[in-house]
Amino acid sequence: MSKAKGKMKKWMQGLFASSLALAVAACSGGGQEQKPAENNTGSQGGGQTAAQPSEQPAPSNEPERLVIYTGRDKNIFEVVLPQFNEKYPNIEVETLEMGAQQILERVRAEKANPQADFWWGGTQSALSTAANEGLLESYKPTFADQIPDLYKDKEYRWIGEMLLPEVIMYNKDALKKEEAPQDWDELLDPKYKDKIVIRNVLPSGTMRTIYSAMIYRQGPDTPEKGYEWLLKLDANTKEYTQDPTNLYLKLDRQEGVISLWNLQDVLLQGLKNNHPYDFIYPKSGAPILVDGIAIVKNAPNTEAAKKFMEFLMSPEIASQLAKERFQFPARSDISKDQLPEFMQTLELKPLDIDWDVMAEKEKEWMQYWDENIKGKGKK
Repeated sequence: MSKAKGKMKKWMQGLFASSLALAVAACSGGGQEQKPAENNTGSQGGGQTAAQPSEQPAPSNEPERLVIYTGRDKNIFEVVLPQFNEKYPNIEVETLEMGAQQILERVRAEKANPQADFWWGGTQSALSTAANEGLLESYKPTFADQIPDLYKDKEYRWIGEMLLPEVIMYNKDALKKEEAPQDWDELLDPKYKDKIVIRNVLPSGTMRTIYSAMIYRQGPDTPEKGYEWLLKLDANTKEYTQDPTNLYLKLDRQEGVISLWNLQDVLLQGLKNNHPYDFIYPKSGAPILVDGIAIVKNAPNTEAAKKFMEFLMSPEIASQLAKERFQFPARSDISKDQLPEFMQTLELKPLDIDWDVMAEKEKEWMQYWDENIKGKGKK
């Protein structure tokens, strides 16, 4: 992996430097296009038999290496990576941060010569696409049975780490809760014209999921109805921001007061980073994005990737991320008393979506939006 561009960051043997970032690349959740690579996992039975990775660091004096392509943010790194380094001081971790869609594209481009070992933070759509293209390793981890079937690949080529409900986000200093849109269709009300700012859609897994879901809910067999809906949303949209940081800046300045985003990040930015944000969980339900993880096929450092997967998905880390970073765990065996109170009471009502259809149609739908809808609603 090239270090010349300054994008790679090392986390080695307890030497960890990080600061809370204003942005969470979501999905996973804010995805980009990239690809996974293949590893020599030694998974048994095509991923159908649970495998237990070694718990001991390699006896060699030479450190192991682990390269992670990630859509997660530094505020997640600072919880997970120091603890992983403490348990495995002989594993040198490098991260390259980008959106989920960018990861898919990069892993795809590197298929013949994989550079990454682990994909941390990808949308269900991006991961499913990568799996179907033969870019991900089939590996059944020890915790696999604790992940509901809805949140994992049948062949264990990817596993859901957390759930990301997509919600309506608003600046609570500018709007009262009852003044904000209460459901998706209310976003089209002319009273919200130029009050909506949106994170640039194509590079973002979160936004691609939301926009594809808006098309799907109008009828996946008749996307024209969904395109018409998005054209009306575009008419009310003041600006598409380059990245989450700029999205937050616009909302803070009240250059826009409404957006669409994932619930975890709304809570994180509002409660941890002191932004004036609150959310509306849409009455009709929300697309609940599965933010997942995977081992790249033919990855150079498969064993280190397995160790990281097991560590990241442990109940202890899942509970800590829920309490400290508002992360809804995909594991079904986390005790409620190990979760924050709002998670115990919030009903995650999902939109009825066929995610396989979404994965199949997303590229076509988003290309049409980019070429024919973006910036044209006001004309």
